[in-house]
Amino acid sequence: MKKIVFDIETSNIFSDVGKNDPSLLDLSVIAVYDFEEDKYTSYFQEELPKLWPKLEKADVIIGFNSEHFDLPLLNKYYHGDLSRIKHIDLLKEIKQSLGRRIKLDTIAEATLDKKKTGHGLEAVTWWRKGEKQKVADYCIEDVRITKEVYDFALKNGELKYKEGFQIKSIPIDTSHWESKEDSAMTHTLPF
Repeated sequence: MKKIVFDIETSNIFSDVGKNDPSLLDLSVIAVYDFEEDKYTSYFQEELPKLWPKLEKADVIIGFNSEHFDLPLLNKYYHGDLSRIKHIDLLKEIKQSLGRRIKLDTIAEATLDKKKTGHGLEAVTWWRKGEKQKVADYCIEDVRITKEVYDFALKNGELKYKEGFQIKSIPIDTSHWESKEDSAMTHTLPF
């Protein structure tokens, strides 16, 4: 299977656009991990045409809070519908099992003994200061953590989180994750 893990950072925030609608935000950078190439890459908004063929050929795209944030925002820039590609949103999987949402940092700390290198609001501040590479590096690190969380869940059928001083387990049904569905677009739009 051709799998891509992705994450997006923005150059603005919801209070800038007046609504809690991700498609109104502006993308600053997207980072991806391609399992087939075993490679992390980032793309600034002007480089998105280089990304489309990679996503179009994917059998599955994987993210964290990506169904409600990253994908609607990314679709704004794409001349098609990326939701046609099989998609695994790890936060959605966690919420289905646990009944509530948990931050990626909380999952990473308990599951991987790692913490994120920052948060999205810091990335917007860095972007506004012109620190584009710092934002790209931060986004790649979020993709690295998301990939490792995905790998852990796939191998162990669970993720972990800390509640108080106690580490708790979240059972994750990964049975559908590796099934190849006919969802990859396998073409590049001529735009």
